[in-house]
Amino acid sequence: MHLLKTNFNGNPNIGLYGYCNNKYCLLGTEVPEAKAHLVGEVLKVPVHRITICGTSLLGVFLAGNSNTLLVPEIAFDYELKKLEHLGIKYSVVKTRQTALGNNMICNDRGCVCSRDFLPETKTEIKEALGVETKQGTIAGFDIVGSLAAFNSTACVVHRDITKQEEKHIKDVMGLNCVPSTVNMGSPYIRSGLLCNDHGFLIGDTSGGPEIVNVEDELGFLNQETARKERKAARKIIK
Repeated sequence: MHLLKTNFNGNPNIGLYGYCNNKYCLLGTEVPEAKAHLVGEVLKVPVHRITICGTSLLGVFLAGNSNTLLVPEIAFDYELKKLEHLGIKYSVVKTRQTALGNNMICNDRGCVCSRDFLPETKTEIKEALGVETKQGTIAGFDIVGSLAAFNSTACVVHRDITKQEEKHIKDVMGLNCVPSTVNMGSPYIRSGLLCNDHGFLIGDTSGGPEIVNVEDELGFLNQETARKERKAARKIIK
């Protein structure tokens, strides 16, 4: 199983409550334990339920790559100790743009972050992640982290991304961009999608074509299967 169409306590904006990579997944404490176990089966990584900044909005506040998890300075000491207990390497970022997850996308090759970050903060991020860090936009917006979700295969992004922005992400992160939506037309991709190289979760108000598009572009369908599922999805929504 590599796909889970779901919600957290009735909320399809699942991406707001989680952060994941190919090593682990962090979910807010509001996510039921049984659902967290299911998430682990789909993403095939250990799942830990924690808070950040006293909330369950982990997807809003956390960003990072396989090297380092970036945490805003408003996180509580007990939360940092929890990360240490879990063996997760982290770096505290001092910035007024505390919603790190909303303001950057990063992998083991590079990072594209908001133009609102000060030069010294961009340098701090670069040193913590150990990768090239460039400022940029998606669809003209600085909140790049809320408008994209990705694994090592592709980056699913806001449907209005420009060709220049696509090229910038490809140059920095080495990923091709795929315009899409989630949850029946929302361009805020990250709010409805959690993914890694093993699987993905998508908000349960997402339509068939949205799901098949994400499933195909993230590398979970072969070409023939993708063609058949797209055809089936079109029939369902007619």
